[in-house]
Amino acid sequence: MRGNSQMNQMMKQVKKMQEQMLKAQEELGNKTVEGSAGGGVVTAVANGHKKLISVTIKPEAVDPDDVEMLQDLVLTAVNDALNQADELANQDMGKYTGGLNIPGLF
Repeated sequence: MRGNSQMNQMMKQVKKMQEQMLKAQEELGNKTVEGSAGGGVVTAVANGHKKLISVTIKPEAVDPDDVEMLQDLVLTAVNDALNQADELANQDMGKYTGGLNIPGLF
């Protein structure tokens, strides 16, 4: 029966790891990262679930004659924030996955 005891212990460890991963994933929703462009004239804030929370555009970034520049700045700031959110998720979840890339986990 010793093998059964080891299996029970392993299952408990797996369950505990799953609970820790779920908690860490939930906590990512409460963490934020900020991306910026144009030296900070456009900033974007996202959470660890890669949801955009806010975009801030300073007045000096707004040029009615160059709307494309503003669009590019917004795009850059948002992508910067989303990349940082990816890194945050990889760091936080990597503690539990041991660096394994598990598809669909985050």
